[in-house]
Parts: sequence; structure tokens; C-alpha cells
Amino acid sequence: MTDIIIIGAGTAGLTAAIYGARAGLSVKVIEKAFYGGQIISTSSIENYPGMPGINGADFAIALYNQAKALGAQILYETINSVNLSSDTKAITTSKGVHEAKAVIIATGAKPRMLGVSGEEKWVGRGIAFCATCDAPLYKGKAVAVVGGGNVAIGDALLLSDLCRKVTIIHRSENFEAERMQLEQVRAKENVQFITNSNVKEIVGADKIEGLIIENKIDFQITEIPIDGLFIAIGFEPDNLLFAPEVNLDEKGYIIAGEDCKTNLPGVFVAGDTRTKAVRQIVTAANDGSISALAASEYINNSVKYKEVASC
Repeated sequence: MTDIIIIGAGTAGLTAAIYGARAGLSVKVIEKAFYGGQIISTSSIENYPGMPGINGADFAIALYNQAKALGAQILYETINSVNLSSDTKAITTSKGVHEAKAVIIATGAKPRMLGVSGEEKWVGRGIAFCATCDAPLYKGKAVAVVGGGNVAIGDALLLSDLCRKVTIIHRSENFEAERMQLEQVRAKENVQFITNSNVKEIVGADKIEGLIIENKIDFQITEIPIDGLFIAIGFEPDNLLFAPEVNLDEKGYIIAGEDCKTNLPGVFVAGDTRTKAVRQIVTAANDGSISALAASEYINNSVKYKEVASC
């Protein structure tokens, strides 16, 4: 029996592990892929207090090492099913069943796809979501970036230093990205902007060769040649595993307030996977600490209740 099982090893999950372990509780973190989550694809973190400019991978490594040093177990297993409604929480993975007194869900969110036919087959074969990871693969080539937020413009800025040409495709005339970063991209001679437009089709046989783009105003169709496509249109949660027991909103996010408590006793949520107004690295860390402290209080209160009941 473990005190706390944390599902997900991103910023929120690893922060929860640190706080849970520091509270003297046994902690397991279950991650299906690799620790760090979204942050590992960030080349430079500029908005985390006291650590301006730190590399995302270095930040994740520091979190991981801190959690491990405090005694948290990091397990790499795929979760097949969960039972969260009972007092004893059960997590069934590809390697067995893990039981815990409390569970913290910190699964984050996955990149949102364009929704065009056949795009799944190009993921990892021309479609990428991380310019920091995959930009070197397209050195000297032509690429497109879809999106208008900070991630999209940041990707375009990075790609412009390596690629022959970068085309930014955005559904609106206005961009959500920070003005300073947007101005840096606009100053690049090898960057082209296509606004008020959507990608309708990905062209190619054995590899991506181009995009079919439709203007939303005059419906004009344009084809541009590219070698790679970077999609940066946001993220979506992957909470179907918990849906039968945990309440979700219409977008699939786990419903919880700033206390990180779900509708189930002993089940908490942290990070981008919960309903919240702001999704940033600092708010993920904040959720991690709050959820772990709430889980610790829940466990301690449960122990006191059992002691009283047994008298």
C-alpha cells in the first residue's frame, strides 16, 4: 500500500512527488512515456520566478532528481484501468496493480491535431509538435507552422534560424503571441505569414510535399510546398480513463478548483489537465504543491478517523 500515487511525471506531478515525500509519505509516480511533460520541449523558460532562461530539459531533470532524492519512486508503466471510488485506490498497469490511499492525477494535455483527413499517418514522419526537438531535422528545408500563440511563434523563431523558409499559417488576422516575440519573427526575411486561413489537406505520397490552404474570407485555395509541418494550436486533455468516476467538463478537463479536489474523496488533480483559467509552468508547480498537501491532509484525517472509530 502506497500513501500517494501520482499519475503523470510532468511539472505538476513531480512537484507533487516532492511535496508528498517531504511530508513523510510514500510516493509512486506512474508515467507512460518520459518524465518532464511539455516543458522538455522548451528551449528557454523565461517566466519561472528566479530561474530565467533555464532550459526546459534541465528544469525537468532537476525536478526528477529532487523527487528521486527524497524517496519518490518513478515507474514507467501504461495504465489500463483505475478504481478510484473506493477508500483504497487501485491503479492497474501493464505490470500489475498498485494500491494507494490517495491519488493525484497530473496527466497534463496532449497536442491538438488539425483535424484534416489522414494527418495521423504523418505524425513523426513530417508532422512534429516540438521545434526544439525536431528543428535540426529540417535544416535548410521549407517548413510550415500552424498556430498564433506563444508556442507557434516561438517555434517559428527557432525554425527560422535553421530552415530555408518558414510559413506561419493562422486562422485569424490577430495573434495571441507576445508582441515582442511576434516582432522578432516578423523581422525575419525567411518567414512568411498566411492569415485568416486553415489547412485543408496535407499533400504527399511517401513524405509530406505540401499543404492545401483555404482562405476563410474569400475561400481562395492555395498550395504551398513544404518538407515539414509543426502544429502548435494548443493542447487537449486525455482523461477518458477517469471519466466513469471523475467529473469532467465539456472539453474533457477534470473539474476542480484551486484546492485541486475532485468529486471523489482522496482523488486530487494538478496541472493542465484540470479546469483552470491559466495554464503555465508556475501554475502547474503550484497545483502540484497544493494537491500533495491536500492528499497528505486527507490521509492524516483518515488515519485519525480510523483510530477514533476503533476506540
